[in-house]
Amino acid sequence: MIPQKTIEELIKKHSILEKDLSSGKIDKKLFAEKSKEYADLNEIVDNAKKYLSFEKDKSGLEKIIGEKNTDEELKKMADIELNELKSDYEKIEKTLKLFLLPKDEADKKNAIIEIRAGTGGLEASLFASDLFKMYEKVSHKKKWNVELISISRSDAGGLKEVIASIKGSNIYSTLKYESGVHRVQRVPDTETQGRVHTSAATVAVLPEAEEVDLKINESDLRIDVFRAGGPGGQSVNTTDSAVRITHIPTGLSVSQQDEKSQHKNKAKGLKILRARLYELERSRIDQERSKDRKSKIGTGDRSERIRTYNFPQGRVTDHRINLTLHKLEEFLEGEAFDEMIESLTLQAQEESLSNLN
Repeated sequence: MIPQKTIEELIKKHSILEKDLSSGKIDKKLFAEKSKEYADLNEIVDNAKKYLSFEKDKSGLEKIIGEKNTDEELKKMADIELNELKSDYEKIEKTLKLFLLPKDEADKKNAIIEIRAGTGGLEASLFASDLFKMYEKVSHKKKWNVELISISRSDAGGLKEVIASIKGSNIYSTLKYESGVHRVQRVPDTETQGRVHTSAATVAVLPEAEEVDLKINESDLRIDVFRAGGPGGQSVNTTDSAVRITHIPTGLSVSQQDEKSQHKNKAKGLKILRARLYELERSRIDQERSKDRKSKIGTGDRSERIRTYNFPQGRVTDHRINLTLHKLEEFLEGEAFDEMIESLTLQAQEESLSNLN
C-alpha cells in the first residue's frame, strides 16, 4: 500500500504547478521544465484522488451490503460495485507505483551503440552486419538519426566492429536492453552440407554523455597519434591523423581513425570515451544500490547471452524473459522489434515494483 502522505503530496504538487503556470509569472527558463512536470502529474492526478477515496467508498458499500434492512437488489448492486472498486484499486495502485518508481536520468538521452563480431569467424561478421542493419531500420521507422562513428569491415562484406551514435526521442530507454551477446543459428552460404552453424555478436548500448554529465580532466588523458591503418605508436607527427585516447585513472582506451582529420578523430574518440566512463560510473552506483536485488534483465552484462536468432525455425528468443517470437524476418526488418522491447520493459517494471514491496 502506498502511504497516504505520498499521494497527498502528488496532488498538492499538481495544484501548485497549475497555479504557477496559469499565473504567467514563472521564469521562462523554468517554464518548459515545469510544464513537462505538470503534464506528467496531470496523467495520474485523477487516479491519485480515487486512490485516496478508496477506503471511504469501500466502507460505504460494505455498510450497504451489511445492513439487514437493505433491499436485496440494492445489496447485489453494491456488491458488484465493490468488486469493481477493488479491481480498479489494484490497477490504480500499480499505475501510481510505476509513476513513483525512481526515474533513470539516462532514459531520455541519445545512445551510442557498439556492435562487435564474436565467435564464428566470417559468419559472425555477417551477423554483426545484420544486427546493425536491423537497428538502422528501427531508427528509420522511429525517425531517429543514425550517425556512423567508426566501422571496420570483414573480408566477407560483414562487420568486425561498428560504432554509431543514435539521436532522437527516448533512445536509451528503448535500446538499453539490447546490451549483451546475440547468438545466431543458420546455414551459411558457404556451407555445402546444409549444417546449421552457431555464431555470435556483442552489442553494447551506452547513454551518450554530455560534458555536464561527466567532466573529464585533460590531465587524466594520454593522447597518442599514429598513421591511420598502421599498428600505431606514440608520435607527435602532425600529419598522422589516427588518435588513441587513454583515460589513465581507469585504463579505458579508445582508438579512432575513420576521419582524415586528427581533430575530428579526437572529437569522436572523446564522445565514445565519455559515454563509456559515464556508463562505468552508472554501473558502479547501480551495483551499490542493488547488491541484494537479483534482476533477470537490464544488467547490461555484455558477456550475458540475451537473445538467439534461429533462421531454420524462423524464430527469435529472448532468454531473459523466455519470450519467443516466430517472426524472425519481421524482427530483423524492425517490424516486430517494439513487441520485444515492450515485453522487456514490462518485465523490468514488474521487477522494480517487486523491489518496492
